[in-house]
Amino acid sequence: MNLVSLAAGSVRAVLFDLDGTLADSAPDLAGAGNDMRVARGLPVLPLSHFRPVVGSGARGMVERALGVLPQDPAFAECRDEFLARYEARMTRETQVFEGLPPVLAAFARHAMPWGIVTNKASRYSIPLVRSLAALDAAATLVCGDTTPHAKPHPAPLLEAARRLCVDSSRCLYVGDDLRDVQAGTAAGMATVAVRWGYLGSGAPIDSWGASFVIESPSELLKLLAMA
Repeated sequence: MNLVSLAAGSVRAVLFDLDGTLADSAPDLAGAGNDMRVARGLPVLPLSHFRPVVGSGARGMVERALGVLPQDPAFAECRDEFLARYEARMTRETQVFEGLPPVLAAFARHAMPWGIVTNKASRYSIPLVRSLAALDAAATLVCGDTTPHAKPHPAPLLEAARRLCVDSSRCLYVGDDLRDVQAGTAAGMATVAVRWGYLGSGAPIDSWGASFVIESPSELLKLLAMA
């Protein structure tokens, strides 16, 4: 899909990933990891130590915080502790990425419906989204436990399209992880990969096969001819 087809109005709804795309949740995720370290008499680590693995969820954060791997006998207990600590503080420092509120406001002016599709479980996603005023206008929120499958399976994206009553081929999915591009492509959607996200430590973003790669939120309005 090219810029001309987008400008021609082929997109009828925009779907976003949550962590690393709409919300910068790394400070609270890293904070939960550091809370675990402090409880064990270990020094606090910088945000830069945790940020590259934010997209890996509790698994990556526990590994970075304590060096505990999923195959370790202590992992399950550490994971549960991390999730409890994160839930207790998850709205403390998390914010919507700079530049996104004007984009979402432009969607409202142009009557462009938008929603959120995340692998984050609903017990965390729902209160987090509610705490961020800029995300109040989301037309739907599909969480990691909404459908039987999580991304990169297309099921969550197809469910979001169904809820919005928009054919999946008319949706644009925006994310910061290879799984987002894989899920969007499998759902028949055009995809946008964002450089401001967490990106992970795997293949570089330009190799993901996204329809578009953008540097800043304002570029999304240009793609949709709303700028």
